[in-house]
Amino acid sequence: MKPKVSVVIPFFNCPYIEQALQSALNQSWQPYEIIVVDDGSTMHADRITPYLPHIHYLGKANGGTASALNHGIRHASGDYVVWLSSDDMFYRDKINNQVLFMDQNRLLITYTNFNYINEHSQLTGLNAAAVFPSHLDYLRCFLQGNPINGCTVMFKRELFGAIGLFDESLPYTHDYDLWFRSILNGYPPVMLNQSLTAYRRHDGMGTIKHYDVIMAEAAATNARYSPLLRGLIASMGG
Repeated sequence: MKPKVSVVIPFFNCPYIEQALQSALNQSWQPYEIIVVDDGSTMHADRITPYLPHIHYLGKANGGTASALNHGIRHASGDYVVWLSSDDMFYRDKINNQVLFMDQNRLLITYTNFNYINEHSQLTGLNAAAVFPSHLDYLRCFLQGNPINGCTVMFKRELFGAIGLFDESLPYTHDYDLWFRSILNGYPPVMLNQSLTAYRRHDGMGTIKHYDVIMAEAAATNARYSPLLRGLIASMGG
């Protein structure tokens, strides 16, 4: 039986939401459901109106990306859950290729390569993700920072039962935190080295507006988990 895939799109005042929605609807492997979680938006929600017959639209008080993701995941009924940011886009075979990769390899969490686009949806960079020569090199990278673009990740629902949902107390590094927990519980995210997402860099994105705060939060998240990760790496002979 063909696995069902839920697409969860956190939305907050984003002018690019139509492009994200259209990319989800245009998938070669049709999603079972598209869940848009409106995290207390005050702008651009009208752009979603034409898509309402094709999506589940959930509203909530503003609580940040982690709370929006968790709200969507709790309402999702697919075998797989994929995260799409409202300012990014999936390429046509994103769901198809990633589901087949996970299904064939019996994986609970994977991520992919990605391309950069700008505010005009013009391609500005190809295959932007780091590719590691070995698993130990990959694990060591987490001691320096977050090598995974969260908007390329697909989850099997069972993962959340095993390690929990995103930490809503972390406004910016909820993804980094979840990757650490995945690794330390024996489910390291596995890379499918195909660029299946267009990741938009623009002046309004949080990673630019809140850079200093994000770096401080990332350092604290790293400090919390790095001793455990160093122990794991040492036990693997690294």
